[in-house]
Amino acid sequence: MKSREHIVTTYNPREGIYMVRSPIRVSSTGNNVYTLRLNNKFCSCGKWQTYTLLCSHVLAVYKENWSRTDAYVPDIYLRQTYIKTYQANFHPVLGENFWRDVPFNLTFYPPNMKKERGRKQGKRFQGEMDYRNPDSPPKCGRCRMPGYNIKNCNNPGPSNI
Repeated sequence: MKSREHIVTTYNPREGIYMVRSPIRVSSTGNNVYTLRLNNKFCSCGKWQTYTLLCSHVLAVYKENWSRTDAYVPDIYLRQTYIKTYQANFHPVLGENFWRDVPFNLTFYPPNMKKERGRKQGKRFQGEMDYRNPDSPPKCGRCRMPGYNIKNCNNPGPSNI
């Protein structure tokens, strides 16, 4: 229905380039210009590329030129493809009495949903780590001696002048 109201201008029919203008609506919308390239399957509205279905602008061009639209419709939307899809015979699945036994046992346990109470205990920082050698003990942040941290350090540190 929308394609009937569009105004089609031909730019280059040999290369399939057209301009389509939408009509002005009562709600002051419309009067939009769209560029169509039939050979590249491109419309500037983006619907043809996105949905692979012909938009109203393409249909307006085909209506103007009296050409067939099914040449540009993807095969998945054709009636022949639909018929071929359901041409094969489908057999229903038999009941559980006809299923074969498997040589292993499937046992499913419910997940542990119990929430632990209290605050999670985190790891305390025990001093400065030597990242070049992660196996070495932590060092004091003040005197850089290994084996203890700032709280246990006897060195008063640099004086603030």
